[in-house]
This record gives sequence, structure tokens and C-alpha cells, in this order.
Amino acid sequence: MVRDRGSETELVVNELYASVQGEGTRAGQPCMFVRLTGCGLRCRWCDTAYAFYEGQRRPLDEVVSEVLASGIEFVLLTGGEPLEQPGCLNLAKALCDAGRTVAVETGGHVDTSALDPRVTRILDVKCPGSKMAKRNRPEELDSLRATDEVKFVVADRADFDFAREVIARHGLAERGCALLFSPVHGELEPAELATWLLEDPLPSARLNLQLHKLIWPRAERGV
Repeated sequence: MVRDRGSETELVVNELYASVQGEGTRAGQPCMFVRLTGCGLRCRWCDTAYAFYEGQRRPLDEVVSEVLASGIEFVLLTGGEPLEQPGCLNLAKALCDAGRTVAVETGGHVDTSALDPRVTRILDVKCPGSKMAKRNRPEELDSLRATDEVKFVVADRADFDFAREVIARHGLAERGCALLFSPVHGELEPAELATWLLEDPLPSARLNLQLHKLIWPRAERGV
């Protein structure tokens, strides 16, 4: 199937909705989510596979207007992989110019260097359990700033040890970016991951649970 990636002035939007941010340093904060269609990865535990192909082409200006009309200050661009669409860079800049706080969730396999520097990157490093670890771009890790966040989705102890190696190799703890450890739902108990974090603590490391799944356990979309 050939996927439509939109253009610099049009986006292929899977979902656009208001909710609370479920993860990371802004968990619990009201948020406008812009979920763009498409992703070149196929992580084993992906919970947004519906965003691989489903979506509607929309003018970038229309998307910006809808986000601003919500009155919500924080905006998350997600997917899929939002940066696989050329219009994502322009969307992020337009929202920053409009005074919004913007973050982009990215899978770590695409170049983020052209992103507006005002945007927070939430980089999802792929552990071996995802079956996508070979797609990680080391240069993305080396470019992270203290304002960025790094997420590791952990299925088992091997994934946890892999994450620790990545953190050490790229000096992420010393750089000050938030280090988020998320258990794979149904495979690793949060308590076990919490125990590992307590046994071997790191500055800025935190247990990262998906708050929206606790609030709306039966909802698969729009949360």
C-alpha cells in the first residue's frame, strides 16, 4: 500500500483531539493531540497501529486554526511518526509562533535537526524487545538537550539493561534530559520495573506509566 505523506502545506491527520497528556514530564496536563498518519517502524507492541494508514488530508492552516481555537496551551504532535510528513516541521513552527508550547514524539529513526529549536523532542528509543532497535539513529541521541525527553519502552530485563547502556554511551543522564522508563502493557509489571529503577537509580530517571489508560481503560482512540 502506498502511503500519502501530505506536503509542506497539507497534513494527513489521523486524529486531532483534546485530552490530558498521559506520559512524560507533562503527564496530567491538558493537551491538544495532533496524530499524523504513517510510520516506517513496526514495533511489536505498538498501540497505535490504526495510524499507519488511516487519515484525512487537511490544509496546515486549518489544523493550526483548530488547535488554537481549543485554547489549550500545550500541543503534542504524534503518530505514527509525525516527522515522516514534510508538513510537520511547518506545523510545529506555526504553533510555536502562535505562542503554544509544542512537543513532538518521534521514534528515533528520522532526522530531527530541522525542527524548530523551541520544540521539545520526546525521543522513543527502540529497545530490542520492540524488534526495531536496529533503526535507532545514534546522532539523534547525541543531539538531545536538557529540555528534551527520552523514552524507553521496556519488555524485560534485557530491554532495561539495553536502556542503561544507551544512557551511559550517550551521556544522557549528565545532559539532564528526562529519562522515561515505560513497561510494556501486559508483559512487564510496573512494580518490577520500579524495583529495577530503585536498585540502580539514575538522575532524571522516572517510571513512566500511561495515565490515559488508567483514566479511560476501555478507550483505544481519542484519549
